[in-house]
Amino acid sequence: MHRVSLPEIGTFDAWRSQARALLGAGVPPEQVLWARGQAEADLFARDLPMPVGAAATVPRGFVDLARRVVWHRDPERFARLYALLWALGRNRRLLEDQGDARVDRLRKMAKEVSRDRHKMTAFVRFRDIGTPETNRRRFAAWFEPSHYIMEPVAPFFAGRFGDMDWSIFTPDLTAHFEGGALRFAPAAPRPDLPDDATEDLWRTYFQNIFNPARLKIKAMQAEMPRKYWHNLPEARLIPQMIAGAQARAQAMAEAAPTLAPVRAKRILGRAEMDMPVTGDDPLQGLGECRRCPLWDGATQAVPGEGPMDAPLMIVGEQPGDREDLEGRPFVGPAGQMFDAVAARARLDRARAYVTNAVKHFKFTPRGKRRIHQAANAGEISHCRWWLDVERARVAPKLILAMGGTAAESLTGSRAALRQRRGAIERLGDGTPVLVTWHPSYLLRLPQAGRAVAEAEFLSDLRQVVGMLRGMEP
Repeated sequence: MHRVSLPEIGTFDAWRSQARALLGAGVPPEQVLWARGQAEADLFARDLPMPVGAAATVPRGFVDLARRVVWHRDPERFARLYALLWALGRNRRLLEDQGDARVDRLRKMAKEVSRDRHKMTAFVRFRDIGTPETNRRRFAAWFEPSHYIMEPVAPFFAGRFGDMDWSIFTPDLTAHFEGGALRFAPAAPRPDLPDDATEDLWRTYFQNIFNPARLKIKAMQAEMPRKYWHNLPEARLIPQMIAGAQARAQAMAEAAPTLAPVRAKRILGRAEMDMPVTGDDPLQGLGECRRCPLWDGATQAVPGEGPMDAPLMIVGEQPGDREDLEGRPFVGPAGQMFDAVAARARLDRARAYVTNAVKHFKFTPRGKRRIHQAANAGEISHCRWWLDVERARVAPKLILAMGGTAAESLTGSRAALRQRRGAIERLGDGTPVLVTWHPSYLLRLPQAGRAVAEAEFLSDLRQVVGMLRGMEP
């Protein structure tokens, strides 16, 4: 039986070195007893020479898992890790097995350690223990983590508070940062730390961010568990703030203004289906468009962009998620696909006016994602007014219609797009329109079919470049 005693500082590196040697020598998990620090005597264990074996390789995911699990407080953590490491030698895909109890238990332990690390970075409160005659400020803090996380978390504080000296004391380990150097020391009794002016700042800040109208006690305690309260200066205010929350919320409601704010104009205008057209530039009214219901769910209307005397107008279908958030056309994955193919075709997007047939993002929420939905005929018809305004302003010599929505908005039909692709059609005013694929269509195709469609798209863009050259004076 091998007994392995790991140091309290440098625990992970020591465990990895020992586990690698044991694994390389073929020592099974049941023949190893692990301990951190001074281990208690065991009747059946004795210190054997560390075996020497060939180096072993393991999946990267296991190393990342072990880097967190070794700091857990479970006394069996080292044995659990080594047992899984041993099993990986026989099944390297074991980490992918969601039903394996060993993997599930270690992943839960790693998650608990990660959560504890996050809590420590959030709830350590330093107190000033320096003296005026010293060159560097000096602070100290006491914290009681759930796991042995002082060593892996200390570099965070060294990076964040590198301009001062500090010490963090925990029941398991102490970290000192002095003159830019980090070192660890054994655990020490909780120091008697003085109050300082920083605590008043914490209390003032906490009082000002507390919203009594949105108080959810269970959610607050999940983020700030009670076990940390006695070390937080602002926690002393929590009971009285909870007790007075209802009265404060009522007072806030009574003090609210009776007149609607300016931003309420958009809400009150939901029933208005006509957009304002004022001034010399009707496109300025796009942000207030209510011609169809799409405006209600979208973040903003997305206007076209580019030179107002551009010889080429590129018309897509509608904004996507990225375009809706940034307020610019073709900046998402489809726009990136277009830019890549346009560069191969030597089509300069900067010299074109780029817009969409529909100006608002239509989507269906699915969890935290917004899934694109195709605009219907009524929405396309309502938004054609804006496209006509853009065409009148730009007066392009050639229009590139990408996708069925663009083709329907410009020509009145989206039928037989495959047969129409690459052909020149004429609008009522004689403007030539070249119909082609939309880049998002290319992205949805399987790899085998994408190459053919992308080649067709590239050919169409090259045709556009050739036509523009022929139109130059």
